Amino acid sequence: MGIFEENVSGLKVLDCALRLFLVPFSIAAIWLTLTNHQDNSSYGELVSSYFMGLKYMVYISAVSAGYALLAAVSLWVRCLVGKAWIFFVSDQVVAYLMVTAMAALGEILYLAYNGDQKVTWSEACTSYGRFCHRMKLILGFHVVALWCFLLLAVISAYRLFSRFGPPTLSSKESEEERT
Repeated sequence: MGIFEENVSGLKVLDCALRLFLVPFSIAAIWLTLTNHQDNSSYGELVSSYFMGLKYMVYISAVSAGYALLAAVSLWVRCLVGKAWIFFVSDQVVAYLMVTAMAALGEILYLAYNGDQKVTWSEACTSYGRFCHRMKLILGFHVVALWCFLLLAVISAYRLFSRFGPPTLSSKESEEERT
């Protein structure tokens, strides 16, 4: 019958749909980040590439989108379907990386709006409003992709651990429990 899986379950379809759903959000976050810049005659130009946290978020979003596409295709390849632990570990790692990228993005956005008085950084969003507005949009796209990966992490955990039955007691342990 070929290398593709014939048995299609609702959970597999949901898994694949979530993976494909998050890709445009990751790509939109990448594109908005790479094109986000604003010039101010008083303070100069603000470009997203000046921030290491934004570069990190771009890399993680690219990895997550690429992985999501690869995994969506791999879900239907028969020889990989039985390897639920691969999807479990990969989904967990990517979900955690997405959380760290969101933390970096959130910190930059927080500092842009509030500054940091201890190190004499002033807030930048009054001078660079368009830049900050796009940053909020990027954060929104990233959050949607992150939530998809969190759901995928739960689904892959369920698919892996549902293959195992509950632990059973040996006859000796069963006797000891009765007394």
